[in-house]
Amino acid sequence: MKSFTKIFALIFLFGLNSLHAQTLTQTIRGKVVDQVTKFPMPGATVMILGTDPLVGTVTDEEGFFKIQQVPVGSHSLRVSFVGYQDLILPQVAVNSGKEVVLDLNLEEEFNQIEEVVVLANEKDRTVNDMIAVSGRTFSVEETRKFAAAVNDPARMAASFSGVVSADDGNNNISIRGNSPNGLLWRMEGIDIPNPNHFVNPGTSGGGVSILSAQLLANSDFITGAFPAEYGNALSGAFDLNLRKGNNEKREFTIQAGFLGTDVSAEGPMAKDYKGSYLINYRYSTLSLLSKIGVPLGDFVTDFQDLSFNFYLPTGEKSAISIFGFGGLSNQKSEAEKDSLTWTGEFDRLNSTFFSNTGAVGIKHAYMINKSNFLQTTVLASGNGIGDKAERLNGEYQTEERYYENFSQSKITFSSVLNTKLSAKSNLRSGFFLNHLQYNLFEKGYDESLGQLVTNIDAQGATQSIQAFSQLNLRATERLSFNVGVHYLQLLLNNSNSLEPRLSASYEIDEKQRISLGYGLHSQVQPLGTYFAKQEENGIISLPNKNLGLSKSHHLVLGYDRSLNPYLRMKIETYYQHLFDIPVKPGEDQTYSIINQQWSFMTDPLVNSGFGKNYGAEFTLEQFTHKGLYFLVSGSVYNSLYKTEENKWRNTRFNGKANLAITAGKEYNWKKNRVFGMNLRTIYGGGLWNTPIDLDASISSGETVFLEQYAFEEQNSAYFRTDLRLSLKRNRAKSTRTLALDIQNVTNRANVFGSYFEPMEGVIKTAYQTPLIPILSYRVEF
Repeated sequence: MKSFTKIFALIFLFGLNSLHAQTLTQTIRGKVVDQVTKFPMPGATVMILGTDPLVGTVTDEEGFFKIQQVPVGSHSLRVSFVGYQDLILPQVAVNSGKEVVLDLNLEEEFNQIEEVVVLANEKDRTVNDMIAVSGRTFSVEETRKFAAAVNDPARMAASFSGVVSADDGNNNISIRGNSPNGLLWRMEGIDIPNPNHFVNPGTSGGGVSILSAQLLANSDFITGAFPAEYGNALSGAFDLNLRKGNNEKREFTIQAGFLGTDVSAEGPMAKDYKGSYLINYRYSTLSLLSKIGVPLGDFVTDFQDLSFNFYLPTGEKSAISIFGFGGLSNQKSEAEKDSLTWTGEFDRLNSTFFSNTGAVGIKHAYMINKSNFLQTTVLASGNGIGDKAERLNGEYQTEERYYENFSQSKITFSSVLNTKLSAKSNLRSGFFLNHLQYNLFEKGYDESLGQLVTNIDAQGATQSIQAFSQLNLRATERLSFNVGVHYLQLLLNNSNSLEPRLSASYEIDEKQRISLGYGLHSQVQPLGTYFAKQEENGIISLPNKNLGLSKSHHLVLGYDRSLNPYLRMKIETYYQHLFDIPVKPGEDQTYSIINQQWSFMTDPLVNSGFGKNYGAEFTLEQFTHKGLYFLVSGSVYNSLYKTEENKWRNTRFNGKANLAITAGKEYNWKKNRVFGMNLRTIYGGGLWNTPIDLDASISSGETVFLEQYAFEEQNSAYFRTDLRLSLKRNRAKSTRTLALDIQNVTNRANVFGSYFEPMEGVIKTAYQTPLIPILSYRVEF
């Protein structure tokens, strides 16, 4: 019996060794299409570089390809087709848990008669071929592995040149000194509402991203001089693309982390049908812990979200996509009914906050012929934001101090036609019709009156119109132009803007390129601002209803140089002239909407303000090579504004300089195990604040600012280091990743600003987020 046990043990150990020694493989497959018309490209060659003998395949009559038995790890692919530029995909991550499914777009060669060798690296170009300046593509891998990005595109973007985080507690970002509210969010070619949890009114960011990295494909981030198709934005744009689910095999991902627990599923809609589904659901881990009795402090935080993409081919030339997202979030706190525990005014407040957002779109894509591609989309979206604050008096009775409830819903219809005029030129034209309904209410306590005052109370509907047309022309092999125009009109007051856009790119040689971009851009004001109420002699008016659009001229000059196939350097200089900016009227007034961070301004405003942002940016980036990547981004800039007092002042976001170093390295630790270390360090000038008038604040019982010294007090320099450690293990049918993200690993107390504390009668300093560890575990199978 003992001998049998020993033999069994030996066999078991041998089996384990054999299992560990086996080479794990996975399938790479996808589709190759024309970049403009999306027409499939049969006969295209897809090869895995560095293999001996060379491994590859050819696309079928519908443009599909499949390469099986590819060893796990990182591989570079080369895609070729006669008459088109070769495409290089560097360092494609192949894991055992999921198939790699790629949608590949090839650009037609300028001159098909002469043999011209041009290699387009996927990392060197944006997904949108009309972007010539101030654009960068980003991948899902970057949102996952950048330290403290935690699958959030906005937090990841803090590593890029010209981008500054406005507040560690949320993902608001300032681009080139502009207000975070100048940012545009798009998904699948159509504008979407702010896709974040815990959103404040009038902002473009929030506490946690609703969007799941499981759904995102390679997308674009633009920081200025946008092409003509982008409108209603002054600072930047996230142009997000969704990937299709695997239409041949069911796959799942489960991720449990400090922020939330995710479950995603994807697979074919039906047997022998090329349609697919992709769904992700997440629930707040903190809420789960609180429900089972784990103490989490004064605040009870709860959020959940759902995102999805259904791809439904309806023929050889057409397909329908149904996509969308929805998020529910709320936060509650109750004051302790013991005045001895109150150390500040906030301790005696009961607060209830909610923020709900959602969007559902239906997109129809139709290849009219080999030269024309039409995309039509209908999107229904909406959001609701509410906040209520009650103060406990000396008898512990509640007294209402603030109440807001803002809801907006929008239906957008868009149609965009892509036309390939020739191998040298293509045209993209389209329009967006928006129907917007709103129900806005806000009231707050006026200390001087000793009562609640209604600031906003409006219900109704309005519309906006956007239209654009842009031409991409390759004049020579090295010189190309993008010329276009965008039109925006708000029917609420018929404010409008006709905006020319122009960019040019010249390739000095195969390694160097210079680019120039110009654009006039405009933006509608936050909706609640239009309905600010003013009462005079018993008569109520809406002084801001006829506010015009904020506008800005963008001018960008850039230089790109490829130092080797994996290393790129980029320099850009820019100037932005902002005008028609809403400000408070009067030569003694210093308020400008440029500095607004959240909520709606309810004082009377006029379009007589100005602003200017100018600076230079430097980027040195190594794409992943032999497991190592790094990104060094630096900028020096100035951001100023002017009201009717005719004096240039710092904007709140004028940090003057910023440096971000992001890097990571992967080590093959053991067979089928990969250890990753990622680091990000950010150093920048502090943001600016308006000093507080202590005596006046004590007298009034609330914060009173010295407006004549607006934004003349700068916070100390900002410094933060984030760290991410991960261990990925490939098994026969799954990939498992354990990761620890530590935000602000040195626990530096970065200053956010100052505030008046009425209970103590002193000015206190508010600090940004301290060290936060975020542990997560992901299984893909």
